[in-house]
Amino acid sequence: MNRKLLTIAIPTYNRAQLLDQQLTWLAQAIQGFESECEIIISDNRSSDQTQEIIHKWQLSFMDIIPIKNNRNHANIGVMRNIAYCINMASSKYLWVIGDDDPIQKRTLGYIISQLKEHPELSLIILNFACRYQPTGKIIYERCFDIEQEEISSDGKAVFQHCLEENHSGIGFLSAQVYRTKIIQNALAHWTESINNMEAQVYWVGYCAAYGCVKVTQEVYLESAFGSSYWMKQPKILLKMQYIDLPTIYAKIEELGYPSQYCRNLILKHFLHNNWKVFFGALRRWPIIALNTIIPYLALVATSLWEILISLKPIEPRIH
Repeated sequence: MNRKLLTIAIPTYNRAQLLDQQLTWLAQAIQGFESECEIIISDNRSSDQTQEIIHKWQLSFMDIIPIKNNRNHANIGVMRNIAYCINMASSKYLWVIGDDDPIQKRTLGYIISQLKEHPELSLIILNFACRYQPTGKIIYERCFDIEQEEISSDGKAVFQHCLEENHSGIGFLSAQVYRTKIIQNALAHWTESINNMEAQVYWVGYCAAYGCVKVTQEVYLESAFGSSYWMKQPKILLKMQYIDLPTIYAKIEELGYPSQYCRNLILKHFLHNNWKVFFGALRRWPIIALNTIIPYLALVATSLWEILISLKPIEPRIH
């Protein structure tokens, strides 16, 4: 059997209506590309009508492309559910999409054409707009300011630029198309990444370090800011801001990214952090807040020290 070109994977949990809308989009977008794709849906033990929606679409897709339906034995957490999708992909490339992210109909066709035309790609980063969900207002129309769309063999430089320009662009699940073998290697290289809510940034950095990267100039989808469940979970948000993301900045140095660059990211994070999250946690859960902030401050202090040491002029030795 010929290997498929692209796996489209959808991790989901208790959002049956949104999943139904996403599969409606997929049914239209995949027309003409059925033979190129496989579809995986991983349900994190939803208690709503998610399984009924999946079964409905399995029947609808039955004659054109099978939908692989995984239902976890329990809610294993969002990152582990995403990791399941990554490890189960059998195609050359993988696109994991959120069940609630609006994607243009033309996007899938664009991805397929690029993967065929440029088999050297290890990563495509799709440009996207960001909308503030509570009000419907567009926060920005384009995540990355790309003057000329091109493929770069220096994936690390592209990653560094994108991360500095807009961290959310790297952390947005649906905007990344990976070479499957490389993203699977990223998971195997750092198995504990499934416990880090910002692991997406590390996975993208890993894929960028091992091949060619393309960032699209045009916008192909939309991110809904303010709708993520962890934004409403103060303890999770505390961990993400003061443990998960700083850990990622330190961890990517192991992938060959410049030490000075990684340390500067940590200091920039410290200077521009939303400290309301910490002080709010300190009032409600002082022990948790202190246990979180102490290692964070130690990491910041170490980063500052290493930067200062690197700036110190080396005195010539006198013989």
